[in-house]
Amino acid sequence: MLTDTPTLPADTAPPAPVAGSTDREAVKLEKRLVRQVSQAISDFGLIADGDKVMVCVSGGKDSYGMLDVLRMLQQRNGHRFELVAVNLDQKQPGFPAQVLPDYLAGLGVPFHIETRDTYSVVKQHVPEGKTMCSLCSRLRRGILYRVADELGCTKIALGHHRDDMLQTFFLNMFFGGKLKGMPPKVQSDRGDHLVIRPLAYVAEDDLTRWAELRNFPIIPCTLCGSQENLQRKQIGQMLRDWQQLYPGRIENMAVALRNLVPSHFMDPRHFDFQGLVANGVADAEGDKAFDGEEFPQAIAMPVLR
Repeated sequence: MLTDTPTLPADTAPPAPVAGSTDREAVKLEKRLVRQVSQAISDFGLIADGDKVMVCVSGGKDSYGMLDVLRMLQQRNGHRFELVAVNLDQKQPGFPAQVLPDYLAGLGVPFHIETRDTYSVVKQHVPEGKTMCSLCSRLRRGILYRVADELGCTKIALGHHRDDMLQTFFLNMFFGGKLKGMPPKVQSDRGDHLVIRPLAYVAEDDLTRWAELRNFPIIPCTLCGSQENLQRKQIGQMLRDWQQLYPGRIENMAVALRNLVPSHFMDPRHFDFQGLVANGVADAEGDKAFDGEEFPQAIAMPVLR
């Protein structure tokens, strides 16, 4: 059942300041998060006036941060959209069931806790040592779509951030044979919901720091979070290693996801190679694939900082 906590009006004061908000770093971080989420909403048309956004809150730093920033935006600049926080209690052993209700009620955020024992289903059907993420995700998505319908939500907001999107790109390339990423806005599997990712421009390190400053009551996942053999974890470590060796590389790769050149790939479904002829018109891309001398600042290029 949806709590009857009222939605705060747009002119209500924003959430309580970050602990130690006089600290320059905290103030800068808050401004950066708000700016990046606002930019993603604008660039991709994620939220419109009149939307009712279902914010999926798992108890992790990313979803807490997403809810926090969306509340700030809701209460600033006359934004007119509703938020309802939704948590799926999957009946994992030891799950602290009261943590999220207590936290959300304290914020004054309308929320709904959906209880479904998907944990037992996953454990029953996935052999020991095998990855549980795929089945768990399918079950979770189906339940969340139904809840979105019941609550009358027009958008479903997930807490995937910039680093998640890069990891997905490399997972698809290395293990799926596809150049496919994680879009900031997409139709659901059934085509009847819009799924949005407002943290598309936000770095995971910033969310980690924000969670520390806000002292979120983090709830660890005992399913996917406990599996050490996940390919996603391996890709994540690869990206962190690259970033340590070549500072700025992750930022530059994130920019690349927004700068596609179909004529310089090899997929005839997305570029008419058969019909390509020399037409005498200059092409800035031409036959240049990559020339390192042309990109002296590429590694250090910032992204929405």
